Amino acid sequence: MFDEKNRRPSDQDAAIDAALDAAAQGGTAKAPVGVSFKRQWDDDLDAELEAAMEGFDASAFEVNNPRRLKPQDRAGGMAPQGGRGQETRTGLQMGKVIGARGRSVFVDLGAKSEGVVPVDQFGDVLPEVGSMIEVRVDHFDTAEGILILSLKGAAVEASWENLRKGLIVEARVTKTNKGGLDVEVDGIRGFLPIGQIDINRVEDASIYVNQKLRVVVTDANQREKNLVVSRRDLLEQERAEKREQTWKTLEEGQVHKGVVRSVKDFGAFVDIGGVDGLIHVGDLAWSRVSDASSIVRPGDEVEVKVLKIDRVTQKVGLGLKQLLPSPWDRVEDKYHRGSIVAGKVTKVMDFGAFVELEPGVEGLIHISELSPSRVRRVNDIVKPGQDVEVRILKIEYDAKKIALSMLPLPTATPEAVEEEEDDTPRPPRPEPKVPLKGGLGDRDPFMEKGKKPA
Repeated sequence: MFDEKNRRPSDQDAAIDAALDAAAQGGTAKAPVGVSFKRQWDDDLDAELEAAMEGFDASAFEVNNPRRLKPQDRAGGMAPQGGRGQETRTGLQMGKVIGARGRSVFVDLGAKSEGVVPVDQFGDVLPEVGSMIEVRVDHFDTAEGILILSLKGAAVEASWENLRKGLIVEARVTKTNKGGLDVEVDGIRGFLPIGQIDINRVEDASIYVNQKLRVVVTDANQREKNLVVSRRDLLEQERAEKREQTWKTLEEGQVHKGVVRSVKDFGAFVDIGGVDGLIHVGDLAWSRVSDASSIVRPGDEVEVKVLKIDRVTQKVGLGLKQLLPSPWDRVEDKYHRGSIVAGKVTKVMDFGAFVELEPGVEGLIHISELSPSRVRRVNDIVKPGQDVEVRILKIEYDAKKIALSMLPLPTATPEAVEEEEDDTPRPPRPEPKVPLKGGLGDRDPFMEKGKKPA
């Protein structure tokens, strides 16, 4: 038999050359049995390799097989920077700012993955190097081999390639239509339904024309060229995040800035950091308020004080007048018992009438103090809005109550005046000379002993 192992290199080369010549000449000669066209290691090279690998333990090295990795490990950025694997990173992630160059801010996402955020998304102030920011992975740029990122909540440049549900973009309102607004997103025509413009009801959508709005994509179909966006969903997402943070720090007595969301007969609802609080109509102003809309309107920015918190029902009571000077602080110096003051009737009840002496200071005229004659109905004497002059009977500073009267001051009668002027004592009445009849006779204790009635 032919033994290839014992064949010398010169014999092998000769056999290979002969086979190649036969093939080139179109001959049918076959290569000797056992001859390989691949160069073989000779004994000397094998010996050198064994000597070099002596003492090498292959089991000490752990090599991961990509085929055996779990999907989440392959998607976690195991590939080196700029290599395959980065394109699988999605969603919100925390990154470290490593620098800024040109129109991009470079962010390190860890696991040898980097991305860039457009400078325009940071506004006027760029983040400091080393600071941590929350970003969203938009897509992987295969040409540059880097991740394209966007700040959380920031609008990104849109195209049909990256438009998807949940993507935040900037839309310019071009015109109104029957069902909402026509918008344009980086040259792509879209539609914003009127019910998705704001959290509150929008009565006039034309005020948004030519405005730029941050919206979230709710439907994107490239084949049908259909793009639908929503501003309300984005506002609700941001409000939910603010609400969670506000509840963690909300305490009674705090002062917050808020926006009036709606006005009702009983008060106004104010949004303070995603939490809705109620300003009762009695806490809008120190004066009596009959119409809450006369004090605040939807959209007004106000500063309020937290009066009460119910974390079980998640209800918050707010006050507006508590941040204003109280008129009762100067009542003690301005009003005194017995003085006559002018006021206006604000409310009539069965038991009397309330009179406003000044905004925030009211007193009560009891029904018995309305007229010297008997009063059956308070409306017969005074009516709301009527100007009256009243006399202060009593002031309770702690309870913030004032008792008033419309009765005239009592005047002295002529007989009383004569009695006061004549201080001389009256002469004593003479004793009767004739005994009074109808007495008790001898048993009368007022009769002298030994005397009998005539």
